[in-house]
Amino acid sequence: MDLRIFTEPQQGATYDDLLRVAKTTEDAGYDAFFRSDHYLKMGDVSGQPGPTDAWITLAGLARETKRIRLGTLVSAATFRHPSVLAISVAGVDQMSGGRVELGIGAGWYDAEHTALGLELPPVKERFDRYSEQLEIITGLWETPEGETFSYDGEHFKLVDSPALPKPVQRPRPPVIIGGHGKKRTPELAARYANEFNLPFASPEIANAQFALVDAAARKIGRDPAEIVRSVALVVAVGRDDGEVTKRATAIGRDVEGLKASGLAGTPAEVVDTIGQWREKTGVTRLYLQVLDLADLDHIEFIAAEVASQLA
Repeated sequence: MDLRIFTEPQQGATYDDLLRVAKTTEDAGYDAFFRSDHYLKMGDVSGQPGPTDAWITLAGLARETKRIRLGTLVSAATFRHPSVLAISVAGVDQMSGGRVELGIGAGWYDAEHTALGLELPPVKERFDRYSEQLEIITGLWETPEGETFSYDGEHFKLVDSPALPKPVQRPRPPVIIGGHGKKRTPELAARYANEFNLPFASPEIANAQFALVDAAARKIGRDPAEIVRSVALVVAVGRDDGEVTKRATAIGRDVEGLKASGLAGTPAEVVDTIGQWREKTGVTRLYLQVLDLADLDHIEFIAAEVASQLA
């Protein structure tokens, strides 16, 4: 089971905060460090000192880490033109020596788009654009060197793009798609995704969605086993019940709620929950959503007491 650390820095974090978490993640032996791609806080937090850009942050971390994989859960397709995003991600892949993964979604947070003056089209148009963006990004990366890439879609047009720079990973960096959509999301995952991620779902809901992705893959002649199954869950682990409660309280959650819908408890309890996820859904990768970025001991403790048992 791969364990990855997943952060939400729009809730209030500097680059230096993220660097400390990323280095702790690497030193503790985790597989990857991921961050959200948002520019506006959510819920009753200050969001101070303000947001950081996901791909600028990951570029910095690419130069200051050596082993862990780096990526987003997930970049909103509404934030950046696909050709610009392809260049940014390829550049960070080069800077990291081939350790980047692109999580990308259609975009959803209305207040964020309003605050930044970004367009958030109706759902159908949003997914039409998202589909074109996936085709463009992967097409640019996969175009052989020395050839050009053109695209004539309803929303985007590219003419004789040199399709540069190339990422280190060939034919391209892994693409992560996720969400609860019942038709177009599974279809796009079947066509483009290396990994399908379900955020904050129950095993039953995850299984139903994984089944839709599998069916969509088989429909186009793709082996569903090629698509990694993963989930993202909020985490609060402690040496005893008191420490678990303290960590849950620090992020504004209650322990019972986290035990029901996330990963909370002592190491033995959490290992058991992870085992149930594996048995019920076949997931092989967990994104541990760490919301208190100052609690580096939490990250180290999970590595020492939970990850060691999973190995």
